[in-house]
Amino acid sequence: MLSRSLVLRLCAAAPLAFALAACSSNASTASSSAAQAPAGNAVKIGIDLPLSGADSSVGRSTLNGMLLAIEQANAKGLPGGVTLQPDQLDDAVQGVHSPQQGVANARTFISDDGVLVMLGPYNSNVAAAQIPVTNAAGLAQISASTVSDGLTLGDDAKNLRRANPTTNTFFRVSTTDSRQGAAAARFARQLGKKTVYIIDDNETYGLDLANVFEKDFTQLGGTVIGHDHIDKGTQDFKALLTKIAATKPDLIFYGGTTSTGAGLIRQQMFDVGLGNTAFMGGDGIPDIATVAGPRADGTYYTVAAPNADKLLSARQFVRDYEARFHEPIGPYSANAYAATQVAIAAIAAATKENGGKVPTRAQVLAQIAKTNALSTPIGPVGFDAGGDVLEPVVSLYTIKNGQPVFISQQSVSK
Repeated sequence: MLSRSLVLRLCAAAPLAFALAACSSNASTASSSAAQAPAGNAVKIGIDLPLSGADSSVGRSTLNGMLLAIEQANAKGLPGGVTLQPDQLDDAVQGVHSPQQGVANARTFISDDGVLVMLGPYNSNVAAAQIPVTNAAGLAQISASTVSDGLTLGDDAKNLRRANPTTNTFFRVSTTDSRQGAAAARFARQLGKKTVYIIDDNETYGLDLANVFEKDFTQLGGTVIGHDHIDKGTQDFKALLTKIAATKPDLIFYGGTTSTGAGLIRQQMFDVGLGNTAFMGGDGIPDIATVAGPRADGTYYTVAAPNADKLLSARQFVRDYEARFHEPIGPYSANAYAATQVAIAAIAAATKENGGKVPTRAQVLAQIAKTNALSTPIGPVGFDAGGDVLEPVVSLYTIKNGQPVFISQQSVSK
């Protein structure tokens, strides 16, 4: 059997079409570029996402948004004749996103001098593990989807940047858990839900989201009947759900992802008489139908991004995406395209400032930090001093016939 590291790089060397189709979860990665340092004026953009397992559908649609931006930039041309090569690695292990694998991937990018910027990850607990590493190395990192407050705010964020406290290397075009959780609570009350039972996976993202939802739902006049944390790897939730069924909540809210329990919980709700009870979560569960199947119908979930299908600024992106990949955009495809635009614009600007020569990581980072009102499919993008996007939006969806259906969205600016 091939070693895992060799399999990773064999997939990394495959052409794009082959890599996306043939590099399976056994390889735990896929890449559209060769592993060796690029020659001449070629530079790499590292990409870390969950590309196998329960989160793979959202990971792949996020990846596609990034690849489209890179392909279009190369076709248009960059200053100094620079060309861009995506180098993507999978952070899922045994079907679940892994902070440890995310760190290993970040170190792989850091050790490759050709990588000037990193995109990803998808999940907040992976980002929390990566940021100390990328910060220490001075490698800029832009996420399309992570939402944990502690990645950019307060003492938690300062601790993540302890190796290089005066320099922020992490940016995101999604909003925070505190804003998403608050929006989810408002959406729940607007849906007429008065009582809720909360479950979370006790991970960085899920716990933060659940706690904010609980606080805001209560402040909005709702009643929280109970709040339980689940153990990692739990497969049978029927005892917990039977207990919840006795309380007759209007809604069960789950803080976590499909891979950490949302899919199984929704599936097993039907086995204890809770099939008609509303189920809601955040942006960790848009792929819940991959586990719950037809029982996913009726699930509500929020996404820390605007609905690109409803934005005039995204019309061309949506057409281009569907023509390129022959499928609808995913929940973070437009965000991913925007995050990649930020990286590309920074590389272009830094190249100009460097006299047409390939810039350094520090020069690219400086340009990212200065991003302001960059035109993207999700609207103008800029960042505050902590790396948070300036004009955040949260959207609400439900699932019908296994497909996402947009309901509404809210601006959640400061």
